[in-house]
Amino acid sequence: MSSHKPVSDRITVPKFVKMKQDGKKISMLTAYDYTMAQLLDEAGVDSVLVGDSLSMVVQGHDTTLPVTLDEMIYHAKMVARAVQRALVIVDLPFPSFHLGVYSAIESAGRVLKETGAQAVKLEGGVEQAEVIAGLVSAGIPVMAHVGLRPQLVMQMGGYKVQRDEEQLMADALAAQSAGAFGMVLECVPQSSAEKISAELSIPTIGIGAGAGCDGQVLVVNDMLGLTGGYVPKFVKAYANLREQVSTAAKQYCEEVRSGVFPGPEHSFK
Repeated sequence: MSSHKPVSDRITVPKFVKMKQDGKKISMLTAYDYTMAQLLDEAGVDSVLVGDSLSMVVQGHDTTLPVTLDEMIYHAKMVARAVQRALVIVDLPFPSFHLGVYSAIESAGRVLKETGAQAVKLEGGVEQAEVIAGLVSAGIPVMAHVGLRPQLVMQMGGYKVQRDEEQLMADALAAQSAGAFGMVLECVPQSSAEKISAELSIPTIGIGAGAGCDGQVLVVNDMLGLTGGYVPKFVKAYANLREQVSTAAKQYCEEVRSGVFPGPEHSFK
């Protein structure tokens, strides 16, 4: 008999979908390590996304393209190990799902087998419908990603708002028809996001898509005010941890140099 004790309020894929049916807004944040994932889960976030944004946020690259499947799996293991309630979703990195259906199943299968996450996410709509259908037929839950697709940044020439409403709707409907259980809508006009969300029976999670989506996602570093330099318009920082971390580190350095730390209370007799 298994010693694992299931959490009764664990958010599964069906529960995630039902949240839209029940009119409940869905909260999602990214996480890339055990401690942050544990904090977010304990705070009550509904879904934790191990985003390929870790290529930029954690690894310091200019785009999401360099991160590898092995690196995504490495970080997803930490996150899934920490999370007890939220639905854990992992991005499939470029170009793991562009190499054919069987290769995509192999990559996504590794994610689920090796990390303990419950679902994968991939960028695309119409042109990825066959891949989404193949993954779903293999028993792998898939979240789609429509609108701005960071993995196409080279082709698009930058991160731009996507305004072709006809194409956005076509991509969203194709992903839903292929079996996606939800989708991220990134950097699309609010009016378009509202129409898509109303048309679909699966949840839409917005990032730069306005309040009409069924839920919202932010990169946790942005949400916590840890990001330096340019911050997108759609980001709201709920803290200023960059300043607090800097202040704490400076104080630590000063106390070490002056001999204030460690004091008697930090030492053993």
